[in-house]
Amino acid sequence: MLNDPLFIIAALACAVVGVILILGISNFGKEGIDAAKRSNKFMRWRIIAQFIAVVLILLFVYIRRQMGGE
Repeated sequence: MLNDPLFIIAALACAVVGVILILGISNFGKEGIDAAKRSNKFMRWRIIAQFIAVVLILLFVYIRRQMGGE
């Protein structure tokens, strides 16, 4: 499984979601309108990255099942 490029891409996508989540949460503690706007932007990016990660995971599972679980 670790040799499968799609698995590696899906794992990296999950890591990106985690990084964006941490960046967004770190901005919640800051005051000001700019920090709030930045937090909202990070959360929007997280939703998009999370969608991409879920699609990649589903694609990985689908392809593995079609190949007989090799």
